[in-house]
Amino acid sequence: MTPRHRRGFTLVEVVVALSVLSLIMLATITALRTFANTQQSLDRMMTRVDEVRSVSTLLRDLVDSTTRGLGGGEGLTLGGGPSDAAWFGGTAVELVFKANIMFGENFGGQYLLRLAREEGELVLRWQESRGDARNVSWEETPSRVMVRDLQQFEVAYRGSVEKDWVPEWPTGGGVPASLRLRLRSQERFWPELVMAVPR
Repeated sequence: MTPRHRRGFTLVEVVVALSVLSLIMLATITALRTFANTQQSLDRMMTRVDEVRSVSTLLRDLVDSTTRGLGGGEGLTLGGGPSDAAWFGGTAVELVFKANIMFGENFGGQYLLRLAREEGELVLRWQESRGDARNVSWEETPSRVMVRDLQQFEVAYRGSVEKDWVPEWPTGGGVPASLRLRLRSQERFWPELVMAVPR
C-alpha cells in the first residue's frame, strides 16, 4: 500500500486567512475603543447631571430658608432685634441674603449668604448674621465652590408675577417674589433655574 498524498495550505490561503483574522481583530478593537469612549462620555454626562441636580437642590433649599420679616423695607423683623431683620439684596452677578441654616443637629442659626462668581468659579460664602448686613466683609469668610469652570453667572429678580425681571434688587427693598439664575460652565448652558422666594 502506498501512503496517501497529504496536501497542505497554499500561500494564498494563508494570506487570505490572515487578512480575515486581521479584519476581525481590527473590528473588535474598534468596537472596544468606541465602547470605552461612550462610557467616558456617559460618565461625564452623569457627573454633569449630578452637579446640576445637587447645586440646584442646594440653592433651592437655601432660598426656601430665606429669613422673611413681617413688614416692608429695612424695618423687616421677625419679632427680635436688628439681627433678626430680613435681608436681601443683589446685582446681576451677586446675590446676598439672610437664611436660617442647619449645619448639623446642634449647630445652625441665621447666616448671611453670598453667591457670586470668583475667579471663574461660582462660590457660596457665609457668615453669622450680626446686625446690619450692609458693611460686611466677605474676604475671610468660609466658602464652598459650587461650580468650577464657570463662564457665565447672571441673576435676575422679580417683585411679583406681573412685573418684569430686573438685573438688580435694592438692599433693604424687601424680598423679591422670585429669582432667576442663568449659568454656563464647561462651554454648556445649565437649565435656567427659577425659584420662588417664600412669603
